[in-house]
Amino acid sequence: MTEQRLHIIAQPPAADGRLVAIDPAGAGWSDLSFAARRLDAGQRLTIGHAAHETGVVVLDGYISVIGAGTRWTAIGRRDVFSGLPFAVYIPPGQHVEVIAETTVQLGIAWCPAAAGDDLALRLISPADIAVEVRGGGNATRQINHIMPAEFPARRLLLVEVYTPAGNWSSYPPHKHDVHNPPHEVSLEEIYYYRIAAPEGYALQQITSPAHGVDRLIRARDGDLVLIPWGYHPVVAPPGYDVYYLNALAGSAHAMTAADDPRYAWVRERWPAPDPRVPLVR
Repeated sequence: MTEQRLHIIAQPPAADGRLVAIDPAGAGWSDLSFAARRLDAGQRLTIGHAAHETGVVVLDGYISVIGAGTRWTAIGRRDVFSGLPFAVYIPPGQHVEVIAETTVQLGIAWCPAAAGDDLALRLISPADIAVEVRGGGNATRQINHIMPAEFPARRLLLVEVYTPAGNWSSYPPHKHDVHNPPHEVSLEEIYYYRIAAPEGYALQQITSPAHGVDRLIRARDGDLVLIPWGYHPVVAPPGYDVYYLNALAGSAHAMTAADDPRYAWVRERWPAPDPRVPLVR
């Protein structure tokens, strides 16, 4: 079988500011596209698609956004480790112009979606973010729900996760590659990594007995990991806090996943949460 593309290593910015990018043809899946883009102060970027919905997360820096007769200014944060996110939801058939107020890095995800009057251009501010402390002990992590299942979108889902140094996340190992609601839905997913120091890294395992794959990936700052199927836990090494942005799209607008039955028992025996979490407020 042809090896599935699972890991895209960060590169210096391309001429158009792209750091990493993937589309369905490159990923070998059906729906989800993602790009991380860097803009210098004063640069402009038009974002939006006729038949896709789009989520834009400001990772580092500050932007203005113009669209649908609205202008939002001073949207952003110093970096992903300094505050909760701002994001913009762009429905199908609409476009916005992004203007970089400082050097900025954006995470942009999009997927096919039908337009409709129930969808609207929307700014998501830190006050809109539901912060969840999940797990316990050295599997405690912070989940920032940017576009959860309840968000008024068709298919796109966005969250960001902070894993303190030495902790595990996406654990117990879970998968979402079979459409079997209410137990599991099929979702394509990306992990876009930022590490609190440039020499740091995370380890991510992708295991799928159905596809004959058991791979361990060393993800560095700016790397993109693709999850087409399988279980996919993450660990942050001692000394290095790890951030990742998750974008998902698939057979349902839901985060329903199935735990690896060998490790599902861990959920029933979580110790007390790690007091370091939440890392970012």
